[in-house]
Amino acid sequence: MAMVFMAALAFSGCSGRGDEPVTLRVLNYVDMTQPNSAEELAGVWDAFGEANPHIAIVREDLYGESYHDRIAACVEERQFPDLIFAWPSGRSAGLHAGNFLKDLSPLAARDKLGTAFSPSALEGKAQAAGYMGILPRSISSTHALYVNTAVLAGAGLTAAKTYDELKAQVPILRSKGYETILICNQDAWVMQQCLFSLIAGRFCGEAWEQRILSGEAKFTDGGFTAALGFIQSLYIDGVISRNTLQIDYRDVVTLFAENKAAYLIDGDWRARELISLGRQDGILITLFPEIRGVKFNDSSSVIPGAGWGINKNIREKSPEERAAWRLVQWLSGKETQIFLLEAGEIGIPSRIDIDEGSLNLSPLQIEAAKLVREYKTGTAVIDRVFPENVYTPINDGLQEIAMGTKNPTEVAQSVQQAFDAWNR
Repeated sequence: MAMVFMAALAFSGCSGRGDEPVTLRVLNYVDMTQPNSAEELAGVWDAFGEANPHIAIVREDLYGESYHDRIAACVEERQFPDLIFAWPSGRSAGLHAGNFLKDLSPLAARDKLGTAFSPSALEGKAQAAGYMGILPRSISSTHALYVNTAVLAGAGLTAAKTYDELKAQVPILRSKGYETILICNQDAWVMQQCLFSLIAGRFCGEAWEQRILSGEAKFTDGGFTAALGFIQSLYIDGVISRNTLQIDYRDVVTLFAENKAAYLIDGDWRARELISLGRQDGILITLFPEIRGVKFNDSSSVIPGAGWGINKNIREKSPEERAAWRLVQWLSGKETQIFLLEAGEIGIPSRIDIDEGSLNLSPLQIEAAKLVREYKTGTAVIDRVFPENVYTPINDGLQEIAMGTKNPTEVAQSVQQAFDAWNR
């Protein structure tokens, strides 16, 4: 197994010979109760040691709350290992808020990682510190359009490429007894995370949320209001039924697996549940169709996954930094991500140079993994950028638009008022 990873040396451009001896302290996140954990330690870590004998690694393996408690203690004491496994926000927010991680973007640019990684993985603004504190080993698209090709074929249709095509399918599907799109609308966060964040990005453009946070733009501007208006049109056009307001998160995937609809909108993570339900054949995973008149149709709402960061106190251009960066690249390398994909530890790799079809993956795993190449731009997930008292009026407003109790302009105004109150 270790020899499989030797090719990762070519990625880092390092020979592993003639370097100054270095010891790296590493805080690793791994569940040692999982059957593939021993294989991962041998295939990834032992292989790195064989290829880099001058780098000694002192690794601490923790999982779950023990890991997060350890990070909290590091933050409190201002004492950190050299390499840290972390998330771009959430439970790792303390690492980012204190700027305890080195900005990896200069190293990534120097080594031209943009040729091998999704642009969304290298976007520093998507991380809580506002810079690239970790190199993510996966990407999560909070939006995925699951396509039931069997249902479409039964109605004489194929997957819609544009919104106009999608709208034209509604009466045909209805005549056959099918819903067009299922989405869990009972839980207010789902529409915001899994569809509206994508729509807002397409209407408002890249980094739209930063312009609002900086005061350059408002929620009441034309782009955001138009995005809300598009959500309203989904109900008017019958693409999404108002009956979806009664569908909860547990039931929606089962209904889709039982061929109740041609499409399902959810996050990429729901592929695992479809697999567990035995529904893989005849399911495609793609993005929402092109919307006429919108400039940013090549985007999706994206959250970088977890990955590896380097202690900010490591001196620039020192032997320790060179060794730490070499290890980060190894742990994010093509061979490592292939291992993680096949082990089911990640769903969508952050690398774009992996041929999923050649791997030991199920059909739906392959569909999910290749989603990263279907968009060029990753845009903000609203509830990962704005605080609860700002995104809650968005969540509620999307449901009010569905029920017809508020129009897009009224929702935009209420969100801007909430933002102003928070931003005082």
